[in-house]
Amino acid sequence: MSDFTEKVQDIVRRIPSGSVMTYGEVARRAGSPKAARAVGMIMKNNTDKSIPCHRVVRKDGTIGGYNGLRGEQTKEALLRSEGAIA
Repeated sequence: MSDFTEKVQDIVRRIPSGSVMTYGEVARRAGSPKAARAVGMIMKNNTDKSIPCHRVVRKDGTIGGYNGLRGEQTKEALLRSEGAIA
């Protein structure tokens, strides 16, 4: 696993329930402000349930993809249950 991947995962683990960050925000905090797509790929390939990848969204406010069952529907339901979206 790369240092960048580890940084991204650590940042995402720290996003509190009920909050979201954009892929770009995560990339900036990980030290690579132009790596939003790389963050998306890391989240897409995530299998570690301790990393709440559903809390990372697109900069335009849409929820983006999710690698869990039923994809975006599941991500939306998780965010609603946490109060991150109405």
